[in-house]
Amino acid sequence: MTWLNPVTLEDSGVALVPLSHDHHAPLVEAVKDGELWNLWYTLIPKPEGMTAEIDRRLGLQEKGSMLPFTVLDKTQADKKLAGKPVGMTTYMNVDAANRRVEIGSTWYRKSVQRSPLNTRCKILLLEHAFEKLDCIAVEFRTHFFNHQSREAIARLGAKQDGILRNHQLGANGSMRDTVVFSILPNEWPAVKTHLQSRLDRLMKGQTA
Repeated sequence: MTWLNPVTLEDSGVALVPLSHDHHAPLVEAVKDGELWNLWYTLIPKPEGMTAEIDRRLGLQEKGSMLPFTVLDKTQADKKLAGKPVGMTTYMNVDAANRRVEIGSTWYRKSVQRSPLNTRCKILLLEHAFEKLDCIAVEFRTHFFNHQSREAIARLGAKQDGILRNHQLGANGSMRDTVVFSILPNEWPAVKTHLQSRLDRLMKGQTA
């Protein structure tokens, strides 16, 4: 047993299950919804690259630096879609010695974006990180120009730590400035209350 082991996290609307090659076909269908790989400021696999992406994530899991999940949406009215994969997320850049993780490498099919699903996922991941793993910090990182992601992270209640300038080279050769956010254990109770309240509003169809 290691500090971070494969686990299923779920509530009444979503399940985060250990990533598997069995999820390949539905993940390919999910990524086609919105042609997500065309977003230049983030790295989302193309349909033909899904096998390699699953291999990459599982390889990092074997090395102890990532715990990847497939996201299943349990709320779909269409029975053919209910409980099917709609995206991926991970604990990444795992620092077991210091009990730190980053939540990232996340994408969802377009049809479930701006729904309660992301808030549900973040509550489950943060709850497990702070209440089961006893993390001393949980990080979020995103591209400086990914304004949608930056706003979403801020809405979670994470605080911006800073910007890593020229942090990475993009696939198109451009330089990436990475914005770093985090949540600390003493902040988690208030963040959890905020997220649960936000989820209640979303479920009632109100603006987040």
